[in-house]
Amino acid sequence: MLKFFGMRIINLASGSDGNLTYLETDNIKLLVDIGLCCSEVVKRLALLNVCPEQIDAVLVSHEHSDHIKGADVFCSRYNKPIYAHYEVWKGLDEKLKKIPDSNKKMFEYESFLLKDLTIIPFSLPHDVPCFGFAFENNLKKVSILTDLGHTNNRILECVQGSQVVYIEANYDKEMLGKNEKYPLILKRRIAGKNGHLSNEDSACAIANLVYGGTRQVILSHLSRENNSPKTAFDTVVRELKKLGIVEGVHVRIDVATNLPGVIFKLV
Repeated sequence: MLKFFGMRIINLASGSDGNLTYLETDNIKLLVDIGLCCSEVVKRLALLNVCPEQIDAVLVSHEHSDHIKGADVFCSRYNKPIYAHYEVWKGLDEKLKKIPDSNKKMFEYESFLLKDLTIIPFSLPHDVPCFGFAFENNLKKVSILTDLGHTNNRILECVQGSQVVYIEANYDKEMLGKNEKYPLILKRRIAGKNGHLSNEDSACAIANLVYGGTRQVILSHLSRENNSPKTAFDTVVRELKKLGIVEGVHVRIDVATNLPGVIFKLV
């Protein structure tokens, strides 16, 4: 791949089956979550002409398996540091046993710098300690905002001003309600304040971000059982239109799937 100056980001997998995002600046190559097995991570990086040895660090949002499935093997095999909030590490230690202590890096609530990339972590309301991230480089900003039951002003302020935002649109309310495979207690957890964002709730959050200048949004972390790319896109576009926001005019909406998505370049 030709040398690119600036920041670029691509979601290599998203959803119930695993989450993996690659972010690069002039000086750092970073993975956000490793919810695929190590061999699959290597295959998907190869699509970018990136070798696993080139990865500088791994950033983990929380302990659920669809976000850390391949982290233990990848980070131990290639000797990579893995960063997580100290509250998240309480649940990770028993799951990531191959990683030496020297590669277990902790951050708190303050922003921190990895080479030329500023990382702004912010806690999310989920059923385990969980964090979203904003990334800043050369006055450009992108954010990843998944695995949360609701948004609030604090969260939206952390993401505000991002040119690109990956935001959860986990479930369709009707599909979840009619899902006979899920017991009532699980449905209540998903739809609860510490569960996941519905398509409608995602649209409401997106509207706030558009008012703040965001022009590219990627609907992410869709449920395999309770949503579909078309349903998520159509619902979000419909709800935004009710608020006077037209997709393709005021904001561009894409949908992340379990396959590699679009590379977004910020210069």
